[in-house]
Amino acid sequence: MEQRTLQNLEFDKVLAHLAGLAVSDAGAEACRKVAPLSPDSARAEIDFFSQGRVWSQYTSFRLRQFPPLSGMLDYVDTPANVLDLDDLWALRQVLAQAKELVDSIAAAPGGSLQWPLLQEAVDRYPWPGQSWSGLARCIGDNGQIRDESSPELLLVRQEVRRIHQTCTRKVKEVVQTYNLLQYMQDEYLTLANDRYVLPLKSNFKGRVQGIIHDYSQTGETCYFEPLFLVELNNELQELKQQEREEERKVLVYLTGLVRSQLASVRGVHDLLVKVDVLQAKCAMAAAFDGTAIELSAETPLNLRDARHPLLALTDKGSLPVNLQLKPGQKALVISGGNAGGKTVCLKTVGLITLMAMSGLPVPVAAGSTLPLWTRVFAFIGDEQSLEGHVSTFTAQIKHLSALWEKADSETLVILDEFGAGTDPAQGAALAQAVIDELLDKDASIAAATHFPALKAYALSREKVRAASVLFDPSTKKPLYRLAYDQVGASQALDVAREHGMPESVLRRAESYLLMDGEDTSALIDRLNSLAVSREKEIENLYKERDKFRVKRDKLEERFTRDREKLFTEVQTQAQDVLKDWKAGKVSHKSALKELSKTREKLVKPVAEPAVAVKPFNVADVQPGQRLSYLPWNKVGVVEEVDGRRNRVKIDLSGVSMWAEGKDLALVDEKGSAGPKASVVSGATVKAERNIALRLDLRGMRTDVALSELSRFLDKALLGSVSQVEIVHGRGTGILRKEVHRLLREFPAVSEFRLAPEDMGGDGMTIVDFR
Repeated sequence: MEQRTLQNLEFDKVLAHLAGLAVSDAGAEACRKVAPLSPDSARAEIDFFSQGRVWSQYTSFRLRQFPPLSGMLDYVDTPANVLDLDDLWALRQVLAQAKELVDSIAAAPGGSLQWPLLQEAVDRYPWPGQSWSGLARCIGDNGQIRDESSPELLLVRQEVRRIHQTCTRKVKEVVQTYNLLQYMQDEYLTLANDRYVLPLKSNFKGRVQGIIHDYSQTGETCYFEPLFLVELNNELQELKQQEREEERKVLVYLTGLVRSQLASVRGVHDLLVKVDVLQAKCAMAAAFDGTAIELSAETPLNLRDARHPLLALTDKGSLPVNLQLKPGQKALVISGGNAGGKTVCLKTVGLITLMAMSGLPVPVAAGSTLPLWTRVFAFIGDEQSLEGHVSTFTAQIKHLSALWEKADSETLVILDEFGAGTDPAQGAALAQAVIDELLDKDASIAAATHFPALKAYALSREKVRAASVLFDPSTKKPLYRLAYDQVGASQALDVAREHGMPESVLRRAESYLLMDGEDTSALIDRLNSLAVSREKEIENLYKERDKFRVKRDKLEERFTRDREKLFTEVQTQAQDVLKDWKAGKVSHKSALKELSKTREKLVKPVAEPAVAVKPFNVADVQPGQRLSYLPWNKVGVVEEVDGRRNRVKIDLSGVSMWAEGKDLALVDEKGSAGPKASVVSGATVKAERNIALRLDLRGMRTDVALSELSRFLDKALLGSVSQVEIVHGRGTGILRKEVHRLLREFPAVSEFRLAPEDMGGDGMTIVDFR
């Protein structure tokens, strides 16, 4: 990526903000080194960030400041070098944080499978267990070497403590015996030049025999070593020397452990730096409510509610804008008034692209997409150079010529007022030609212009989409929004008026526009007003859509909650009924009746349309005639007629039952809708109403039974039956196996199972449909 493009788009400022969110100097330095990557590497970084963000939201672990270890690790790589206590203390702190980090990554409800890339980063280097154990055992929380680091060091320090106790006791005895308290400045024993001394008042220094080691700054106190402490102090010096030797042995030992596991220790440090950068990215994403997006060759430019990253990170924030190209379009040409946000839109596209190429989160709404761009060239601002004798226009041409051979389908070229530094007619013609050639190379272009010719070009050229920045029709102030498929006026006079240009100058300018016949401001203002109205309507529609979505989500949540509650209640009641039946508290018939009532609470039958009925006489009914069974609001077919008892045997969708004449009525065939139709594979099929719920295959040959079973299942499926029963008998079990084989292959079957023992056991199979 060209350094010039990174500077024009202010990518370094984004990295500086990211570095400020890191907790360590090493992490901040790694943030400042973030750069655009290859598509595969960028995708890997985005995946790592996405998983890390989930982990960061789940865990309470947050990195604390830790020192950089790169220099120390390079130093220990030399065999003769020995780390001092400060280095080892810093390394202990780093390894302690790393241990917390590793435990946090592994601590997930489903293990680290929720963020495998983080676990992969942990597993890349083996844990330096020996170094960690040695440092934790030998260096205490106070940063000092523990007594238990070695037996020799423990013995030496015990002797040092013994001498301290002896000196304290002797001083107390001598002071009390010779009444020296009046000569002492303070009632305590202290150290001077690593020897135990007494703080005496300077005017009494000749009263006691001994050695003066030092004076206080005021000169009123001298640090005096009495003769009775000289031998003890000499012994103390010998012990101190032994202590230093033993401590060095510990340092050499710990340095050897670190050197033996140097690759692992370096890997742990790199892991902390990587996680520091990751948490900085998460903090940046939270700061501007952003997300990570991938660059894909199959997706167009579609940045929804995009904001300029640097503006989004400031207190002022920025207004979101939609930057969109339709499929097949490769260029976006933005026009409109000065100070309307055209350059900000271009910089937003370019900077968001660079951040996405670097694996950074960007301030856009979910669902945003970017094409697969691997190179970005930005021509923004005044590029003239007095030292190089180069004008703005010349600089643009020079830099554009340098990229010409590199432009391809993975290139984004940003042109801000290209050609504005020369004759307007020639500049506009050159700008159109440049965009044409870039489109021929299949490159993508984002441009801003004031040229009328280029505005017309954007409206008429294939693969190019025109957009205009919008202004408030009443105040003429920018709205920082885009309206697509239209162009906007430059509004130079309005901007000049707002910034204090004398009104006389503005009136002269308006007269010149009228003389030239180029005053199209009224037309453009009308288009701008219509576009603003349309944008407001779209915004209101989006708000209404969001309201309906929220309402739908609440209803779905309520429905799910009520359904689960009802199911739990019904399940509990059914279990209670079964327990009572098994315990012999109720009969089998009573249990079935209670279960039927319980099921009715869970599954409420859908009421069929009311059927027109009229009274009749049972004696006039003939078998095969259709009657309506009023209690169930169902239509069935007459099978038998019992005139003496005034009843009729009727088949209701496979269920045969005797019904009293008072519960029946003739069907008005004109008012009835007839059998319902179902659509199967694009064809309309009339569903049979007389669907049997049970099929008896006993006594049939296997091939005949399977043929009957297939037809039975088809009829049940067309009749919207949810469950059927298949009686195949026990016998040798061959027929049962074949039936089960066919059921496994039947796509509409959800599951099947053998019936309970009281319903036939393994002689019958119950089938549930999807």
